[in-house]
Amino acid sequence: MHSLKPITALGGTDPQVDTVAGVTCTEITNLSLASVAARLGQEKSCATKLKSILGATPPLPGKALLAQPYSAVWMGPDQWMIGADIATHEDIAAILKADLNDTTSVTEQTDAWAGFDLAGNGIEAVLELLCNVNMRAMQSGDATRTSIHHLGCFVICGDPQGFVRILGPRASAGSLHHAITTAMKAAL
Repeated sequence: MHSLKPITALGGTDPQVDTVAGVTCTEITNLSLASVAARLGQEKSCATKLKSILGATPPLPGKALLAQPYSAVWMGPDQWMIGADIATHEDIAAILKADLNDTTSVTEQTDAWAGFDLAGNGIEAVLELLCNVNMRAMQSGDATRTSIHHLGCFVICGDPQGFVRILGPRASAGSLHHAITTAMKAAL
């Protein structure tokens, strides 16, 4: 009988937490993710059903919906990444497929992405070293896709004064974490 234990994207049993001069980088381990893309000819129906699920209009370009139980990030025309707490939505793709029926294509993304939350005063300086995102101009709910350390990542602004979430490829979680913590040490 196998005795398997889940590990985080960085290989630990607990989330990695790093703090430098009041800014904390916390590895996200409780996020379940699925991508949702409207099928051809089903864009309106998909948006209507997704609005019912999210409790709000699906995010427009450059935006994110930061809510409970679901959050959402615009990924492309009629495409979104939907997130929820893994404790209640471990099988998020199946849940969304059942609710969205044949209007969308839904794919499981939980183990494809690693996430890091940056919190504290000074995250603007950290992001200026990491990527070409102008954090000083962002507002809560703004989101963008950018390159960090040669990796395609999403940067989602929760609070421009002190909270941002970064999602990047799980296969490169160690490199992304290294880039973030190195920028923290250099900027702060």
